[in-house]
Amino acid sequence: MKNNLAKALKPYNVTHEQWPLLKWLWVQDGISQKELSETSFKDQPTITRILDKLERRGLIRRQTDSTDRRVSLIYLTTEGLEIRDFLTPLAQQALEQALQGFSDQEKVELKNLLNRICNNLE
Repeated sequence: MKNNLAKALKPYNVTHEQWPLLKWLWVQDGISQKELSETSFKDQPTITRILDKLERRGLIRRQTDSTDRRVSLIYLTTEGLEIRDFLTPLAQQALEQALQGFSDQEKVELKNLLNRICNNLE
């Protein structure tokens, strides 16, 4: 699955590591770097490295929180918002390929099991 996703994202110069962060920001723009680290189950140095690349690419910008200068808030740029229209269908195709041959019931069960795993890790 990771290889299929990486292959699909490559023409847009987005990695499989960057994909979940972009996806999260499309849902909750302006999240703190710490919250992004916690929700993605990645440590702070890894998040910083990924965000540095996204920032250099012009997909995100960092802004210091006005109420707490120690906190960096992450916002999508216009390009970061627009790229969603290209990447989301590609990721959906990669997911559909990975789940080929699964019944609808099996897909629901898999999703429930994965959610339980995530809840156990919180």
